[in-house]
Amino acid sequence: MDKSLFRKKSIAQIQADAAAGFSDAETVPGDNITLRRSLGVFDLTMLGIAAIIGAGIFAMIGQASFNGGPAVILLFIFAAIACAFSALCYAEFASKIPIAGSAYTYAYASFGELLAWIIGWDLLVEYAIGNIAVAISWSSYFTGLLSSLRIPALGIPNGINIPLYFTTDYRTASSGFEAVQEAVSKGATLESLQAACKDIGAAISCDKIDAFAAWTNAPQIGGLPIIANLPALGIVFIITCLVYIGIRESKTASNIMVAIKLAVILLVIVLGAFYINTENWSPFMPKGFGGVMSGVAAVFFAYIGFDALSTTAEECKDPYRDLPRGMLYSLGICTVLYVILALVLTGMVNYSQLNVGDPLAFVFTQPGSNLPWISGIIAVSAVIAIATVLLVFQLGQPRLWMAMSRDGLLPKVFSSIHPRFRTPWFSTILTGLMVAIPALFMNLSEVTELSVIGTLFAFTIVCAGVLVKDKEFAGQKRYVPYINSQWIVPVGFVIIMALIIYLNGDAVINFFTDFTPAKGDSTLNTFLHKIPYFVFIIFALFMTALSFVKRLSLIPVLGVMSCTYLMTELGWTNWFRFGIWLLVGLGVYFIYSYKHSKLHQREEVAES
Repeated sequence: MDKSLFRKKSIAQIQADAAAGFSDAETVPGDNITLRRSLGVFDLTMLGIAAIIGAGIFAMIGQASFNGGPAVILLFIFAAIACAFSALCYAEFASKIPIAGSAYTYAYASFGELLAWIIGWDLLVEYAIGNIAVAISWSSYFTGLLSSLRIPALGIPNGINIPLYFTTDYRTASSGFEAVQEAVSKGATLESLQAACKDIGAAISCDKIDAFAAWTNAPQIGGLPIIANLPALGIVFIITCLVYIGIRESKTASNIMVAIKLAVILLVIVLGAFYINTENWSPFMPKGFGGVMSGVAAVFFAYIGFDALSTTAEECKDPYRDLPRGMLYSLGICTVLYVILALVLTGMVNYSQLNVGDPLAFVFTQPGSNLPWISGIIAVSAVIAIATVLLVFQLGQPRLWMAMSRDGLLPKVFSSIHPRFRTPWFSTILTGLMVAIPALFMNLSEVTELSVIGTLFAFTIVCAGVLVKDKEFAGQKRYVPYINSQWIVPVGFVIIMALIIYLNGDAVINFFTDFTPAKGDSTLNTFLHKIPYFVFIIFALFMTALSFVKRLSLIPVLGVMSCTYLMTELGWTNWFRFGIWLLVGLGVYFIYSYKHSKLHQREEVAES
């Protein structure tokens, strides 16, 4: 059994299986129904931008700038470099294996079935669970936009206000109700809490006041409040229908929405440039290196998405040429926009003012740059931008399930192709349900970091896969050229460590020797928080030694090391949650997937 857990599919076998029709498991024999190839370089680049530019840049750039100051651009650049290494490795695999399945398929060819399943299960975190948070975020922007409408000619003098209990999830409403009730029990009044909720350091935030109102005003059935996020349900339903109908319709809608949001971002940059005060860029790194790196989750979340393009390989006109270019072009365009936008925002207002949910709109409401009409345009663009992210991820998840179903790791119906629309119909519907139903009732703010750690893990495996297949790719057209890392990685590692010790030697010593807990924390939690860093240091030493001995290819080595480092910045609690998720996935594998695997069935036939 140990060997069969790591049974691999050769690249030739993967391509032959797809050509043999494993993509139409539920269709009539002889029909040969396949996915429709309609995506070119421009379409893929636009889909990549659609996936990347979303809630991460419209909302989270404010939090990242608040923590890192103007130096947050360094984090954007570092994250882009880590993504670029990964994108090159994705491009390498995508040009050799133009099959839907993304990192899952690449892992199957590089490391074997068990790790391929782990990656497939891991990508559920990025696509399905991440999309729940995206749907909830879209709902928040959309309801805010409706409430700000002022069109007296159409009978809308004071906006459109959907009842709070139909725009809030159950857990948030319950939490807000309990918080306000506790404050009232200590002598506060609801009126005083409402009056003070906008103040810095307020005991109860305005969001919790709204959640309290949603709970108390909600209709009830049997004493149970009926609270659900209906706009989140609506957008998931619309996007799922669009994805179900076909890739051509999806790409057209995506291209239009991407053009709109790019135009708005360029508008913000051009207009904002006239209101930059260079004094706001000093100090450049107000909270030190630690402050900059504390924004890892927010910044990297702004880059998630380009890898979803690899799941559309079978719908590309020329996947060998177009798919790698689409990934790299979209990543490069978004990086340039992010860095310029971060400089504009931190130049228009002091970084300390940017810890808001709508930073792009916020900066145009401040004294000296008071252009309130821009805020409305940005709100519309945010709604569009987040919808495009939802669209691309809803495209990616069904195609991943389709690839796993082809290999027998999921039931056949997951790879059934609709005879008319040429889309994986069952997987598309199931993906819509998995996102829409939890988005109705759940508060998943914490899954942002879980989604990021899952994505970084997938990036690491893809980069490692290129290292494993490097010799096999020799002599072929390469997107990851071989550069000998034998001396570059060890020398670079020594230089970086020497600089860290020279610039902040005391902090390095304290990190390894001081476990004094911060106020309100425990010694155990302080120690646990450092474990990911200890693991990374050991791993980095191992990769450095391996690079010297095995003369590994430089680019995938840098991809592996940069992605694993970013994972350490996400805290041990996310590592723990991620570990639990993977254990559940292993349970599913051993209960169903191992026995139903097509490779397992072939082994049994060969042995009989």
